[in-house]
Amino acid sequence: MSKVGVIGAGAWGTALAQAAASAGNQVLLIGRDEKIVGEINEFHRNKKYLSDQPLLPVISAGVDFLTLISCDLVILAVPAQKTRTLLKSLPKSIKSKKPVVLTAKGFERKTLALQSQVLEEEWPDAEALTLSGPSFAIDVAAQKPTAITLASINEKALNYVGQTLASASFRPYFSTDPKGVELCGGLKNIYALACGAIEGAGLGLSARSAFIARAMVEMGRIVEGFGGERATINTLAGIGDLVLSCTSEQSRNYRYGIELGKGKLLAEILDQNIGLAEGVASTAVAHKMVCEAKIEAPLVKAVNHLLDGDVDISTIVEQLMTRPLKPEG
Repeated sequence: MSKVGVIGAGAWGTALAQAAASAGNQVLLIGRDEKIVGEINEFHRNKKYLSDQPLLPVISAGVDFLTLISCDLVILAVPAQKTRTLLKSLPKSIKSKKPVVLTAKGFERKTLALQSQVLEEEWPDAEALTLSGPSFAIDVAAQKPTAITLASINEKALNYVGQTLASASFRPYFSTDPKGVELCGGLKNIYALACGAIEGAGLGLSARSAFIARAMVEMGRIVEGFGGERATINTLAGIGDLVLSCTSEQSRNYRYGIELGKGKLLAEILDQNIGLAEGVASTAVAHKMVCEAKIEAPLVKAVNHLLDGDVDISTIVEQLMTRPLKPEG
């Protein structure tokens, strides 16, 4: 049994705490909201984020980062744009050499950095791993069968964390391409926005399926262009997460897209309290990245224009449909 620390008591952090607990570990969940922390400890619930889903009693919640010192590994479950601020706020005594699992799917807006780059700068001794794949928090918390990709260049840490988190309901598959896994995780949120918009505009399932297929091709180009392995798009972190996010209304990015497809502006949608959609922040970053790297990415560019309000989804689809013909691939 290991002692697992999870930072972030939102839906995803709580779900991962549940996964770690169901694998037989002692779990410490750190959050900011004392009301949520108290509710988890007393009632074994996180009603704000996971409704009435019961949590395993071995999960202990708190607000003090210093309690993480005794943890064998740490899971970061905060939004991508808040990772650096969080890491800077951690006491130096916590930042020892231990496995740190990154779970946010997105790119840092100010620096264009991947989450692993942020971790390397702010916690140099961390043994970085990336966890990604088709996994909704409510499913993981309910201990429904879920498989994910766990990636790291450190194979010792990969095996240790994989064995620590694996259970009958949560299965990690290993990858030694963390860069590719991170890129897939950030990109799929962008494509989910577009697929939601296609749904919202009533353009049909055929259009959505075509977009997903072409997104796979584009994702492969981008992953390879930034030093990842193209084969990673065929994993749970690639096609698995892409299909789930692009077809389910449980995906916040997909729900944002539906509202865009109905003709609403981004500012209006943000007022609807749908929740954080990482793809909104990631789109402009990815657009800048592919432009600077001169990588052909018409879908990323199209979503960027959609979010800017420059053009609607029907026009975007028409423009994509009338591009010069070429071989598939």
